[in-house]
Amino acid sequence: MESRMELQVEHLCKTYRKKEALKDVNFRLEQGVYGFLGENGAGKSTLMRILTTVDFPTSGSILYSGKSIAEMDEDYRSLIGYMPQDYSIYPSFTATDFLSYMGMLKGIPEDKLKLKISEVLEFVNLSDVANKKVRTFSGGMKRRIGIAQAILNDPEILILDEPTAGLDPKERIRFSNILSNMAKEKIILLSTHIVSDIEAIANQLIVIRKGKITATGNIDQLVEEVAGKVWETTVRQDMVNAVSAERAVVHIKQVGKDVQVRFVGNQIPNIECRSVVPTLEDYYIC
Repeated sequence: MESRMELQVEHLCKTYRKKEALKDVNFRLEQGVYGFLGENGAGKSTLMRILTTVDFPTSGSILYSGKSIAEMDEDYRSLIGYMPQDYSIYPSFTATDFLSYMGMLKGIPEDKLKLKISEVLEFVNLSDVANKKVRTFSGGMKRRIGIAQAILNDPEILILDEPTAGLDPKERIRFSNILSNMAKEKIILLSTHIVSDIEAIANQLIVIRKGKITATGNIDQLVEEVAGKVWETTVRQDMVNAVSAERAVVHIKQVGKDVQVRFVGNQIPNIECRSVVPTLEDYYIC
């Protein structure tokens, strides 16, 4: 019987000198796409580095299919694909050169590597530039070659740190489609502080604030928690600060001489407010 694909994080803590970067972090991941959401400095990258064994926890444990990843060692690393926030590609490498180099580092046998490179380049829609130098690539193409190297070893766990940074809207859609196509057979953890990217790509959410997990669950169900609490109102410019002081403002938009304010909370007395359908951004701000 095949073991169940499950990554379990239990009571994970990480301290750098006297700073607690992660504080008693617990969650469980199965097949699917998880959005890992938190502002810069919340602990996202620290956790990603620990999950990929680039760094180690101060205390706590991580289990994969019931086994400690520390004990699995190389066996666990062979199951991971990782795209860090900042990764370097030698500009004089072609796409094929770069993937050959990464494949050798991952220990993929030479006879399989050539076919695998061809497969992943096709999957990320870069086959036509296989022999072009990476220095000629756009930001979006470099992100896609980053995904290609991450999936080269056909990982069961794919960890992507701020993968959509700097992508234009068209590239974002392409990226979303690539991940959706992989979600059925992998655990994918996507870290970002861009709420709309998670809404477009993931169906499960993990929220981290100041090193602590503050929420986990299905995105639609979490968003439903703020239904009936999200409002829009149009007010004079001089009233914006008063609304901001009283309510959690999601965004502000200039409409002629007035300002449209979207906020979460109770309706404001004596001001005409329209109830609106909540989004993930509303939930996160709340």
